[in-house]
Amino acid sequence: MQIQVVCVGKLKEKYWTEGVAEYAKRLGAYARLDIRELPDEKTPDSMSPAEEDQVRVREGERILAALRPDAHVVALAIDGETWSSEQLAAHLEKQAVYGGGSVAFVIGGSLGLSPAVLSRSDKRLSFGRMTYPHQLMRVLLLEQIYRAFKINRGEPYHK
Repeated sequence: MQIQVVCVGKLKEKYWTEGVAEYAKRLGAYARLDIRELPDEKTPDSMSPAEEDQVRVREGERILAALRPDAHVVALAIDGETWSSEQLAAHLEKQAVYGGGSVAFVIGGSLGLSPAVLSRSDKRLSFGRMTYPHQLMRVLLLEQIYRAFKINRGEPYHK
């Protein structure tokens, strides 16, 4: 299975890069993982709504260009569905068997995702109504994908 994670923004702190590296290594036994880190736009605190829309559009264009054309796209969005780990596992299993085996997860920038990216997505997934740092979301997402593969294989890890 091909798992792509398309994310806006660079990991700067060592502890985030180490967390991502650890789960990327673990996932290597289950899937081909491709993490695409895209540059983010500068977002000063005093932006107008129109300027925020422009930032989302520019980041969205980069996201859409990075996605594989055949990918089943899951956008991380606060207004998305909330799934259990078992539901994520079932969704990945379904995509592996019936969906062509290519799933792309998208983590937007600090202002969220553009309407174009949301339109391209097949599913919207929320990790809850709280706001998380984008760096942490990358680690959380990879851990949950790893957990999903362990669940689907019936291997110990998920408790």
